[in-house]
Amino acid sequence: MAAVNSTMLELGTKAPHFELKDTVSGKTVSLNSFEGSRGLLVIFISNHCPYVKLIKKELSRFATDYQKKGVKVVAISSNDVQNYPDDSPEKMKEDAQNFAYNFPYLFDESQEVAKAYKAACTPDLFLFDEDLELFYRGQFDDARPGNWKTPTGKDLREAADRILNGNPPPETQTPSIGCNIKWKKGNEPEYFG
Repeated sequence: MAAVNSTMLELGTKAPHFELKDTVSGKTVSLNSFEGSRGLLVIFISNHCPYVKLIKKELSRFATDYQKKGVKVVAISSNDVQNYPDDSPEKMKEDAQNFAYNFPYLFDESQEVAKAYKAACTPDLFLFDEDLELFYRGQFDDARPGNWKTPTGKDLREAADRILNGNPPPETQTPSIGCNIKWKKGNEPEYFG
């Protein structure tokens, strides 16, 4: 399983639109569902990736802490479920329940939403401000499988606090690293590889 870095989409980029089904509620969720939020975290994750497995509990804790403050969270899985059945919508629903996700967990079957965000890895984080302009993209924190650091969400929490306090984005933003998104054969974007 090769580790890849996030593409580091340009700060200020407007959040690309999406309209996908939530695997837990069965409802359709779109970017418009988050209008009026003080911020929005769009995070690309998967069930089986060890980099994501490491942060699942802390991601749930982050969402609990910050959604109360007006920063909303939505997770998206774009993996090819034909070749990676652990990432199927049914398994996504199980994962969301097991880790008490209190945010939508959407399935991007066409992989077009991942491409629109230039998502490359899981986890790949995109934190937008109240105007839905990209404020932070990068790592959750510096915990990695095998480095024995406990996930805290330190980097993401700092960025979210900056949004809430009206401060500028963090000057230093370290790319996220994780498993590459599992593209369907022939559907790989130009930025992959």
